[in-house]
Amino acid sequence: MAALAITSCASKATDQAAADDFDYTVDRFADIEVLRYKVPDFEKLTPQQRILIYYLTEAALTGRDILWDQNGKYNLAIRDLIENVYKSYDGDRESKDFKALETYLKQIEFANGIHHHYSMDKFTPAFSREFLAENVAKLPADKQPENVDTLYEVIFNPSIMAKRVNQAEGQDLIATSANNLYEGVTQAEVEKFYNALKDTTDATPVSWGLNTRVVKENGKIVEQTYKVGGLYSDAITRIVDLLGKASQYAENDTQRGVINKLIEFYTTGNLKSFDDYSIAWVGDTDSKVDFINGFIESYGDPLGMTGAFESIVNFKNEEASHRTELISGNAEWFEQNSPVDPRFRKDKVKGVTAKVITAAILAGDSYPATPIGINLPNANWIRAAHGSKSVTLENITQAYDEASHGNGFNEEFVIDKETSDLMDKYLFITDNLHTDLHECLGHASGRLLPGVDPDALKAHGSTLEEARADLFALYYLADPKLLELGLLDNPDAYKAEYYKYILNGLMTQLMRIEPGKDVEEAHMRNRQLISAWVFEKGKADNVIEMVKRDGKTYIKINDYAKLRDLFGQLLAEVQRIKSEGDYEAGRDLVETYAVKVDPQLHKEVLDRYATLDIAPYKGFVNPVYTPVTDKDGNITDVNITYGEDYLPQVLRYSEQYRTLPANSK
Repeated sequence: MAALAITSCASKATDQAAADDFDYTVDRFADIEVLRYKVPDFEKLTPQQRILIYYLTEAALTGRDILWDQNGKYNLAIRDLIENVYKSYDGDRESKDFKALETYLKQIEFANGIHHHYSMDKFTPAFSREFLAENVAKLPADKQPENVDTLYEVIFNPSIMAKRVNQAEGQDLIATSANNLYEGVTQAEVEKFYNALKDTTDATPVSWGLNTRVVKENGKIVEQTYKVGGLYSDAITRIVDLLGKASQYAENDTQRGVINKLIEFYTTGNLKSFDDYSIAWVGDTDSKVDFINGFIESYGDPLGMTGAFESIVNFKNEEASHRTELISGNAEWFEQNSPVDPRFRKDKVKGVTAKVITAAILAGDSYPATPIGINLPNANWIRAAHGSKSVTLENITQAYDEASHGNGFNEEFVIDKETSDLMDKYLFITDNLHTDLHECLGHASGRLLPGVDPDALKAHGSTLEEARADLFALYYLADPKLLELGLLDNPDAYKAEYYKYILNGLMTQLMRIEPGKDVEEAHMRNRQLISAWVFEKGKADNVIEMVKRDGKTYIKINDYAKLRDLFGQLLAEVQRIKSEGDYEAGRDLVETYAVKVDPQLHKEVLDRYATLDIAPYKGFVNPVYTPVTDKDGNITDVNITYGEDYLPQVLRYSEQYRTLPANSK
């Protein structure tokens, strides 16, 4: 494929030609489809802004090895092993074993490790141990791991490191999880360790465990801190250097201060410094270029404490941000009209800002699979005292939308043409509005009662937090306020999102689950919890029913107004659970509605999906940024190209951004 380039001097005609020729689909393997996304209006940024983006993208990609190591202690060594065999293989590249090795390589690159990014189950190679060993033996001595037999056992023995994150109720979630966030400790020991550190009277608690690996040394539990001079020092030192270069091109002093605060956190590992950085980041609302970089989301930790390395570099989509600015500008109205108990609402909503962004790079835990919206910071007290920032990645949602045209989903699963037509007309905008409301107001809404531990919901915290934000968005998506604000032009438009959400939560997301397995990923549990709860509670009024036609099950929503009321009731209960730290009620809600799967319905969904050519999971390759330099080697501008394919990109990343040694022991 010819590379498509847009530079600072590109004309609109050139830009349009590039857009007309843009091919979103890059690769397809296993249960994955890899896409590419556009970065519209990059050429309209100033050279200073483009250079700032370049250094921030370099800092983002430099953290790649950190995530791989967080996800599993043998991941980097296995990545080296498989990549080296793949690149040096001199046999028949169309053979069954080699094609299976290629697929396995693509899978682990996509998942940033040997476990599926969503199910958390370990990948099962379709090539033999003998095939791999035969080709490893052909590698040069410096390419052979110190203890290759250990790696073979990890790769091929299904009982070893079987699941990266285990959420099964009643088990030791640390001992049974294969991530590399803990070593030699039990769940009870870790919980006791952090409970001893927490001060329940502290109104501004740090995010304990956010940037540490917890291990036992000489019988004592200690934290290994991610910082310069600590764990992951080589990678973090390079990130700090690149952030320092980025700060020289900051748009203003506020943005420069944000970058410098992040450097301080990376240098010291001090969690108070991270809070200072988060407060400064929330306060920077004037810069066009923005970024997240650090240890952020904790879905990869069974206890929901340690943040995975993640980074997204972006710039504001001025036109599309009008809708999010309208929403955030009315945050006080939404909070005070929420169906939750007034005791659990914020007395005053502070600093809620939202914008639609154009993603320029995806990295760490946001690559290749990425969120479509973000709301940060995660600390409840910072949200209450200083506010939060919400973003919707519209060039990513646009790529998803473009790639899904004509895939046959509506014809197979939607109950009638009237509903299908409504979805065709309004689903893109209502989907984006759902994301806006979820990120901008849902996560930012409500408050904890004084003295409630932010980690009180433990392993179920992530699921319930996502449910809380989704319910807030669903409830308000049907509110006349959105029509009043001009965000929707049809009072029935919300029904497109309601139908898609219930269909997904009760049925179609099951295509991501293997037969006989439970629902485990937090976002999937959230969606099933909401959908199954409203389905059950609405039975008396026949709000939702499952209709059989020609042996196929369809979702039929009979009363959208009552469905909205049910969303409000569940929102009130989930907010109460969070505000009071009611672990038992939260656990019961999750275990009752979010985990178990109807095997007959599951089989039906899988069989119907098999007739379509739709990959359950999608992710992205990044554009390539190339600096333009003068005769003295100084960067004067940056070009963007879109032609790089999936395997060439991840293999290049493994070479260009290698920062950490492999652990083969």
